[in-house]
Amino acid sequence: MKRRTLYLALMLVSFLLYGGHLFAQQEIIVTGKVLSEGGEEMANTTITIENVETGQKDYLISDSTGVFRIAGLVAGQRYNLYFDHVGFASYSLTNLTFSATEINTLLIRLKPGSATTLGEVVVTTALGIRRQERTLSYNAQQVNADDFTKVKDANFVNSLNGKVAGVTINQSSSGMGGATKVVMRGTKSIEKSSNALYVIDGVPLLSLTGSQGEGRFSSSGSTEGIADLNPEDIESMTVLTGASAAALYGSSAANGAILITTKKGKAGKVNVMFSSNAESGKPFIMPQFQNRYGNDGKVNSWGAQLPDDAEKYDPKDFFNTAYSVMNTLALSGGTDKNQTYFSAASTNARGIVPNNLYNRYNFNFRNTTFLLNDRFKIDASASYILQDNRNMINQGEYMNPLVSAYLLPRGDGLEKTKIFEIYNPSRKIYEQLWGDFKDQDGLFNGSYSGDYSMQNPYWIAYRNVRDMNRERNMLSLGLTYDLKSWSASEKWDIGVRGRTDNVHYKGTDKRYASTLALLDMSKNGHFGLSEGVEKQNYFDILTNLRRNFSLDNLGDFSLTANLGASLQDSRTDGSFINGPLRSNGIPNVFNTFNIDQDAKKTLAGQAGWIEQVQSVFGSMEVGYNNYLFLTVTGRNEWPSQLTNSPKASFFYPSVGLSSVITDMLSPDTKAKVTPILSFLKARVSFSSVASPFERWLTMPTYSFDADNKVWKSVSYFPIGTLFPERTNSYEGGFSSKWFRRKVSLDFTVYRTNTYNQTIRADISPSTGYDAVFFQTGNVQNTGFELGLGYNLLTQDDFKWNTYFTAGYNKNTIKSLLEKYVNPVTNQVESQDYLVKNSFGPLKFILKTGGSMGDIYTDADFRRNQDGKIYLDENGNVSVENFADGEFKKIGSVLPDYNLGWKNDISYKNFNLGGTITGRLGGMVISMTEAAMDHYGVSKGSADAKTMAAF
Repeated sequence: MKRRTLYLALMLVSFLLYGGHLFAQQEIIVTGKVLSEGGEEMANTTITIENVETGQKDYLISDSTGVFRIAGLVAGQRYNLYFDHVGFASYSLTNLTFSATEINTLLIRLKPGSATTLGEVVVTTALGIRRQERTLSYNAQQVNADDFTKVKDANFVNSLNGKVAGVTINQSSSGMGGATKVVMRGTKSIEKSSNALYVIDGVPLLSLTGSQGEGRFSSSGSTEGIADLNPEDIESMTVLTGASAAALYGSSAANGAILITTKKGKAGKVNVMFSSNAESGKPFIMPQFQNRYGNDGKVNSWGAQLPDDAEKYDPKDFFNTAYSVMNTLALSGGTDKNQTYFSAASTNARGIVPNNLYNRYNFNFRNTTFLLNDRFKIDASASYILQDNRNMINQGEYMNPLVSAYLLPRGDGLEKTKIFEIYNPSRKIYEQLWGDFKDQDGLFNGSYSGDYSMQNPYWIAYRNVRDMNRERNMLSLGLTYDLKSWSASEKWDIGVRGRTDNVHYKGTDKRYASTLALLDMSKNGHFGLSEGVEKQNYFDILTNLRRNFSLDNLGDFSLTANLGASLQDSRTDGSFINGPLRSNGIPNVFNTFNIDQDAKKTLAGQAGWIEQVQSVFGSMEVGYNNYLFLTVTGRNEWPSQLTNSPKASFFYPSVGLSSVITDMLSPDTKAKVTPILSFLKARVSFSSVASPFERWLTMPTYSFDADNKVWKSVSYFPIGTLFPERTNSYEGGFSSKWFRRKVSLDFTVYRTNTYNQTIRADISPSTGYDAVFFQTGNVQNTGFELGLGYNLLTQDDFKWNTYFTAGYNKNTIKSLLEKYVNPVTNQVESQDYLVKNSFGPLKFILKTGGSMGDIYTDADFRRNQDGKIYLDENGNVSVENFADGEFKKIGSVLPDYNLGWKNDISYKNFNLGGTITGRLGGMVISMTEAAMDHYGVSKGSADAKTMAAF
């Protein structure tokens, strides 16, 4: 037995070291650049390197400027080089030999036309590993840098809308630079976020988003970490919509991932790039308003008909012309051994709402060095970002100028409203001017606040000022050492990476004297100050092995193996104080000394948390004859949230199979079908991704009761055997190219099930606990993703590229709170539904068989026996509440289809492009329209009043 073990070990060592004599030979590096006939730099050109003597093939891809670098070639051996780019004829150089004593540089020029070879597209996948697209068993969609730099947004993520199938992008109401919600393949979790993960150069990004709030009152606009990036610093992007693609990133990527590769320095003379982009905007589509009926001195507009000479108010006149100006200066240069990239950028924007501002300044430095005959690579980068914003727009009611701008009493007019303050000589300050707003005690309420806590919209914009300043620095270092190299792509290396990401923020909230008393005011004003830090430290170690080998009578095989470990430590720490200013203090002096420390509404405290995830992971890909590939991955995590729980870690795997069917055909058959079907790949995969439950469930905690100024212990019923939330995902699909690669068609079907959902429920205080947590629920998403593209090239310099995307998703709650064991009573119980949110009679309710976006109501208009709305003798309607616990389903807010159609047309040096996006299905519930009807400012309310008069 020992002799057999020794024999196998020697065989393994021999296999890994096979071909090692090549390493002793003189290795050379070939560099070059790919251009079009007109001199355009051909980014992402695929280069196939074929060793004529061994038949071995390797693949590379040119960078964003068309530059390529081929290492590991052997002097004196013969090579064939093939260059492929979509829409261009293939270019080949055959039987090349290179000398170690000469500079080996190539300049390649491609002609427009149809490609004659299939080429090999290389994409960046999990952990920054670059793989051939043909080997992937999951859907990976690439996005060109032009897609988010031609028309820039302060948050470049918004530019992806409609360009990636299966992705729903919802821009927040915050305005310029605001956070964006990116959901892939439907909403999965009942209690947790369904947002995608962002990864920069293989490292997950700390992208904390300030609380957006919800409902009518608790709302605030905010930005997010990903919005800090300068789009001009991005070289490429890969969108992984499924959990299979993101399995190596663990729990944070259960909802898919967006992988971003940033620019590096390029060998050659110093290249200077300057870009400037300016945009302006106005409101495009507005609600329909009325100017027929006035307010008769009241806050609503159900009064008498306005005279013809009355000022006609259009809420569009309240808005500014928005603008944004983005400038970037970038320098790149270096030698074969050392390359440097530096950029400085500014983004200055003004929103359509008065006094809404956003400014960002980016400084980015990156240096790549090759040592020890290019076996050792050092990649270091540093980023410094300054960002400030003012009055990011709130949703809902409080401190939102759009509420009163839309509901402005008809008859008051905009010119009158623009005079939003008047000087009070007795107090020597300016006070808000808004109808009958002032009370006798120096506070401001009055009937003009209405049902929606309204103020003068200009007062909100200029005297309820919320400023946020953020200073961010990111430092990263990557070291890679080639332990063994057999060819340009065959090697065994090991690398370590580390990055620290630090954000320091300071926010102020200044509410001037005479702001609405409801907003925690004294007669002298209100002030809030928040400061803190957000930090992430990430470290990983990863070894990669790629080796090709042949087995007699079986064929050619390839092996790609990755094994690593990572540690991610994330933490926040902040302090805050806010409250009314001292009544005996100084009006509108905004500092913490002037806050009334004894006021009940004064709040002060700290907020923060620490989370850490330790993990080990690995993947292995086995290829057969370069057309059949089997990939398996596994990851085990030890998240800090599971501390003191019965299970301290969890494991999750994935497996996938990919097959290039056109390469499996006989040469004669392939030659016949290639003019029509140029490429066809089929794939199928399964993955299981887990994520921990929320922090602080496994240990006693305390909360501070700010109203009573006392500590309160918080304890939950013993959690027992809570399990991590888990998402199982199945997907299959194909990628194809037709008519000599002029037409591309990609299709994916999928099903995901997310279960073990952790749901909090309050229980009786007599139990001695505050709440109990149940694990139940199964949310299923099924659907498909479609991408259809066409590339037209003519000989007269005309090009047209069009790409259509479609995504369909059906969201179903397969089970909710059904037949679970109540840990308090030990009885089997069920609940018919779970109310997630409500606004008046409208409620988001989760039910088995329903979806995560279903809306119900517990009231309706009184109706006659025919189901029509009942009018009494005076023509009035009335509302009836349903019996307790009875609800009527209105519909779902979730769309069925997300569509996008992108077109790029060019003629010589003139380019024109645009994207059309659309969503089909789903309901839109507009509380804005309901408020407008209620206040009599909508066109519909005026039409109803006119009809009632006849």
